[in-house]
Amino acid sequence: MNETIKATTKRMDVLPLVKHYLSELGLYELIDRHIPQRSNEQMAPAQVISMMVMNIICASRPLYRFSEWLADYLDGMAQEQRNASKYNDDRLGRCLDKLFNTDRNSIMTELSANAIKTHNLETRDIHNDSTSVTFTGEYDEQESGAIKLARGFNKDHRPDCKQIVFGLNITSDGNVPLSFDLFDGNQTDDKTHVPNWEGLRELLSKEDFFYIADCKLCSMENMDHIHGNGGKFITIVPKNRKEVKSFRKYVQSNDVDWQDAMVVEDSRKKGRFVTYRTFEQTKCLNEYRVIWVHSSSKERQDKSRREHAIQTVEQALTGLSKKINKHKLKTKEQIEAAIKKACKGKASLFDINLIEEEHSIRKQTTPGRPGPNTVYQKVEVVTFRLEHTINEEAVLKAGLMDGTFPLITNSSIVAAEVLKKYKNQPYLEKRMYTAKSILKVAPVFLKTPKRIEAMLFLYFIALMVVGLIERNIRMNMKQANIEKLPILPSKMKTGTPTWNNLSNFFRNVHLSIISRHKTILSSSVNGVTDLHGQVLQLLGIPERVYLDLKDKWWQFKPA
Repeated sequence: MNETIKATTKRMDVLPLVKHYLSELGLYELIDRHIPQRSNEQMAPAQVISMMVMNIICASRPLYRFSEWLADYLDGMAQEQRNASKYNDDRLGRCLDKLFNTDRNSIMTELSANAIKTHNLETRDIHNDSTSVTFTGEYDEQESGAIKLARGFNKDHRPDCKQIVFGLNITSDGNVPLSFDLFDGNQTDDKTHVPNWEGLRELLSKEDFFYIADCKLCSMENMDHIHGNGGKFITIVPKNRKEVKSFRKYVQSNDVDWQDAMVVEDSRKKGRFVTYRTFEQTKCLNEYRVIWVHSSSKERQDKSRREHAIQTVEQALTGLSKKINKHKLKTKEQIEAAIKKACKGKASLFDINLIEEEHSIRKQTTPGRPGPNTVYQKVEVVTFRLEHTINEEAVLKAGLMDGTFPLITNSSIVAAEVLKKYKNQPYLEKRMYTAKSILKVAPVFLKTPKRIEAMLFLYFIALMVVGLIERNIRMNMKQANIEKLPILPSKMKTGTPTWNNLSNFFRNVHLSIISRHKTILSSSVNGVTDLHGQVLQLLGIPERVYLDLKDKWWQFKPA
C-alpha cells in the first residue's frame, strides 16, 4: 500500500525569538518549581503559562480564541487542530488559578534578578508610574485575597467603569520593566509610593538608587520615608504648592539667573534643538532642594496654548454678549455664571465688565391686544451689557512662567544631572502605551478578579521581554555604528526599532515539513534572509535558534 507524502507549513514569525528570551530568563523553570506538574496532568502548567506569555507578546488573544491562534504554529496552516486543541480555555483558566495561588512575588523577584544578570541591566535609576486597567462589566462579586475592582480616578477617561491600578517600575537603562504592583481601583497614587519603594529596596538589595516618579510622590510622608531610609528621589512639584506660587512672584520682580544645563535635538521636529536651563534658590522645601527648569520647547508650547486659550475665550465672550438679556441670561447671577464658564479658568487674562443699565419702558396694565383705550404705565427695567478686553499686563506676567517646571530632590548631584535623570520619565509612559495599545491589556475577557490578577502578572512578564528586546537591538546598533535598519515595509529604515517593527519584519518566516504517515522526512525554515540574520545578531540571538528548528520546537521543557 502506498503511503501518502504530506507537506505541512507552520508559522513561526517571532515566536522562536520570544521563546529564546523567555528561556534565557528561566521562566519555565521558575514556574515549574512553584507550580509542579501533577501525575494526572497531561501538560505541565509551566508550559501552558509560558505559551500564554508568548501569546500576549505576539497576538494577545482572549482565552477562548487561544487554541485558534496557536493552531497555525503547532499544527500547521489550514490543518486540523491537534496540538493546539490541548491549550483550551479550561486548561488556561485552571493554570491562571494556580498562578494566583502561588508566590508570584518570589517569581517576579527571581525573574528580575535573572534579567539584571543576563542582560547586565543598570539599576541606579528606577522610574515609577501607574495607570488604570479599565473593565467593562459589573464585577460585583469581589474575591477574598484578590485586588478589588472599583471606581476611581480613571486614566482612560471612563469614570463609569471599574478599574485596577497598575504600577510599573522600569530602569533608565533601556526602559526595561523590573517590577510591578497592583492596587485596588480606588487607591490614590500618592499612597502607592512607600510600599512600592520598599518592594524595590528588597528586590535590588540596596537603598541608594534614584527613585523617580511623577508629582504624586511629592508629599512629605513619601519623601521623608525614602530620605529617612537612605534612598534618593526626584519628582516634580505640583502647581498648587506654595513653592510654585512663591516663584511666580519672584520672577515678576527679579531677573532669574538661569544656568545652562543641556541641549538636545527636538524629537518632534528634525533639525530643531531644545535648550534646558536650571535655577536653584537657596531656600529649600524642608531641606530638600527645589530646582527650577526652563525648557525652550515647553516655552513655545505654553505660549501657543495660552494664545489659543485667549482666542477661544474671546470668541466665547463675544458670542455671549449677543445672548444676554434673553432666555436664561436675564439676571446678573445667570450672566456671571455664563461668563465664568466661557473663561475656562483664564478670566485673570481679561478685563471683564458687566455693565448694569436701567431704563423705562411702557407696559400695558391689562392683558390682551392693544387698542385705542389701552392704558399704559411706565416700568423701570434692568438690562446688562458685557464689555471685555485682554489684560496685556496679566498676559505678560503669565508669560514669565512659560517653559518652567520645578523638580525636588534630596540628592546632592548637580542640577543638570537631576534634570537628565528626570527626563527619562516619559519613556515609562511609552511603556504603559505598549501595554495598552501593542499588547492590548484591555479589554480583559475574564470574569474573576483572581484570574485577572494572575493575567496581569503575565502582562508584566510580556512587558519585560518587549523592553529587553527593544533595549538590546538599539544598544547593539549603537555599538556597531548602525544608524538605521531597513526593516519597515517597503524596506524603509528606522533608527529605533520597536517590537511592532520586529514582529512585522518576521511575519513571513515559517517551517516547512515533509512527512510520510507520522515520520518526518525533511524540514526546513523559510523566510530567513541575511537581514534577518543581522537582526538576530543585534538581538543577541544565535541564528541557529531559527535555522536549526525542528518540529515540537515550542516545547519549553529542557531535553
